[in-house]
Amino acid sequence: MTRQHFGTDGIRGTVGQPPITPDFVLRLAHAVGRVLRQTQERPVVLIGKDTRISGYMLESALESGFNSAGVDVVLLGPLPTPGVAYLTCAQRASLGVVISASHNPYPDNGIKFFSAQGSKLSDAWEQAVETALGEPPAWTNSANLGKARRLNDAAERYIEFCKNTFAQDLSLKGLKIVLDAAHGAAYQVGPKVLRELEAEVIAIGCSPDGLNINHEVGATHPDTLVRAVHAHHADYGIALDGDADRVLIVDATGRLYNGDELLYLMVADRMGRDEHVPGVVGTLMTNRAVELALQARGVEFVRAKVGDRYILEELTRRDWALGGEGSGHLLALDRHTTGDGIGSALQVLQACVRSRSTLAQLLAAVTLYPQVLLNVRLPPDQDWTTNRLLADTIQAVEQQLGASGRVLIRASGTEPLLRVMVEARDAQLADSCAQRLANAARAGWQGHTSLKNAPPMGAN
Repeated sequence: MTRQHFGTDGIRGTVGQPPITPDFVLRLAHAVGRVLRQTQERPVVLIGKDTRISGYMLESALESGFNSAGVDVVLLGPLPTPGVAYLTCAQRASLGVVISASHNPYPDNGIKFFSAQGSKLSDAWEQAVETALGEPPAWTNSANLGKARRLNDAAERYIEFCKNTFAQDLSLKGLKIVLDAAHGAAYQVGPKVLRELEAEVIAIGCSPDGLNINHEVGATHPDTLVRAVHAHHADYGIALDGDADRVLIVDATGRLYNGDELLYLMVADRMGRDEHVPGVVGTLMTNRAVELALQARGVEFVRAKVGDRYILEELTRRDWALGGEGSGHLLALDRHTTGDGIGSALQVLQACVRSRSTLAQLLAAVTLYPQVLLNVRLPPDQDWTTNRLLADTIQAVEQQLGASGRVLIRASGTEPLLRVMVEARDAQLADSCAQRLANAARAGWQGHTSLKNAPPMGAN
């Protein structure tokens, strides 16, 4: 499939620039509505959003586009992405829509979709929407226009769902927890879930103003959480991102645990309760130490492409439940249909409470290999695989690392960036190799006019 508008996680970009403009978003909703009307007489779509100021504008455009195609709309207001996925299924809606650019800063925004089952939609569905976008609109007549209403207790329903994923015989009583909601979609529901499970909660990053989402807070800036945990002498700290589908956790010492480690802990906790875990899905970036630790426990480990949609596809294909990536996207398909930052945090806290152990104790079997990840901004409309200097440098670095490390070069699916990752047993070696590759990527583009006709190269 050739994607004109859809990336790895819906459609995303800078507000006011195509495709994140009100006219395009209206056309998008109209096209999606027409696709839904092919199989349903009167579709119903739920729309949730994070706290960006542009959410108001895009929400209105989506509502108009859907209504113009004869689709009814239910507005949920600010709600985490996994909350929209849950309610789409629980309300028996035809589709769930989230207005969010996740961990990106406030000038960006995006649109992503969930099926009636609360899961990410297929490439074939996205292709059908792309096709409909290329066709003239077919405005429905007044008698068949869609209607809009608001679900006033959407947040409360999702709070109850989250609480029900936590063991009924356990609570968080006696624990002091700092929650950083990144001034995003979980700013209300996150603290309420923890307090209703009897934790003492210190809420930071819970004062959105439309312009501060992810700004020096949340999962993309965990140093803020680390400082807060120290300042409040807390037992744990939880960092969510703007739409609350990813999580990182800090312990009482201020040590940060990433998604790779938390995924291993979730597996170990289940196995400790004699639950069968046939296999786990990570990504190309999952730390090698986690793979080895899982294999030592007899658990098969499979790598998917980077992105939670690809983890989900692999889990579904293999009929497995657990998967995730280091950024904090964690999937437990026997608990939810999509990644859920609050739900994943509860699974981790539940393991600690049940075992009366610290995170460090539960993760003693895993010592992560140092990983260095650098971002190189890509020039417009350039294919990084034609950068011959980078190709030569990749080959040289791989020879230098040998069996003690690995290289991963990939283009971001959500931003115009080249992700350069080096993993090695030695931290200084990983850093020097990553810097060498990033410099080659930049230098190669400076002389790109001489490289345009070079044969394309592959990547690890």
